Amino acid sequence: MKIGIVGLPNVGKSTLFNAITQAGAEAANYPFCTIEPNIGIVNVPDERLEPLVKLYNAEKCTPAIVEFVDIAGLVAGASKGEGLGNKFLSHIRECDAILQVVRCFENENIVHVNGSPDPARDIDIIETELILSDIEFLTKRIAKIEKLCKGGNKEAAKELDFLERLLSWLNDNHSARSFVSDESEADYWQELYLLSAKPILFVANVSEDDIHATAENNKFVKAVSERAKAEKAEALVISAEIEAEIASLPDEDKAMFLEDLGLKQSGLARIIKAGYKLLGLMSYLTAGPKEVRAWTIPIGCTAPKAAGKIHSDFERGFIRAEVVNYADLLAAGSLAKAKEKGLVRSEGKEYIMRDGDVVLFRFNV
Repeated sequence: MKIGIVGLPNVGKSTLFNAITQAGAEAANYPFCTIEPNIGIVNVPDERLEPLVKLYNAEKCTPAIVEFVDIAGLVAGASKGEGLGNKFLSHIRECDAILQVVRCFENENIVHVNGSPDPARDIDIIETELILSDIEFLTKRIAKIEKLCKGGNKEAAKELDFLERLLSWLNDNHSARSFVSDESEADYWQELYLLSAKPILFVANVSEDDIHATAENNKFVKAVSERAKAEKAEALVISAEIEAEIASLPDEDKAMFLEDLGLKQSGLARIIKAGYKLLGLMSYLTAGPKEVRAWTIPIGCTAPKAAGKIHSDFERGFIRAEVVNYADLLAAGSLAKAKEKGLVRSEGKEYIMRDGDVVLFRFNV
């Protein structure tokens, strides 16, 4: 999972990126501090791993990972090359999802590129630039398809109809992700790499004093929440400054710090959880004396496809999957006892994986 962190300059992108990745990207009080994208690899928090390590006395523990990309701040006109627009847009194209950081605090000591925070306006600036870039891409695509239509290609005519409807939608300043298409048109999307079609998660970056802000008691958070709802997305309230404080603490002190603030999870954990939901992902587990490991797969993934995440030979030579539910395995106390109780199942090629399955794949190539 690769998530691009975007937003206007000076909204807290790099501060949040540093906090959740501890990668040390530069964060300064001037526009375009971030030029080339900073990249950080983060372990996915998974409370199931440590108990399995103890159960198997495993030598190694390998969590799933998320890649975060801190992308240069965007300004109006980016689709035409303003600021660092073209670089910004190309970096977004490589990501699976967008995390848009929106400034939801006032501070006269921190420059705002548009004078003052206005979440609705700031979100519109980013979305408009993504849409304008997509309009340019679609216009070129339509010109190519029109040539095929002149040759009497019926399939091209169907695609042209789809593209023209989508272009009309974008021209009305709607994102591609909010466009409703027919299931029969799903293949057309495969040829399009539209920026405004990417799944999006909004982060309302609040001050330390507003960490418990909600749409009901904070006008800035309300504006972000309403926009997220319109995009069928989720909005998280996070303080980048507090996340930076959490990141600076020893691991043993982080839980106490969160508790003192009245928070159940860090911003990182909430972002990753929301990211998994946004992209329709889940994790299965493999366990043994050498290693306990989490693997990220799409919800609805079959056992052979899941096996292929480990190695292509596992998928190609798949025989069966020996599966036990994580909670059942822990309750039984060992894999041998779980087998005695009939909790370990033998599943074939049609088996749909479930979150938290502990699996041993049998294969032969």
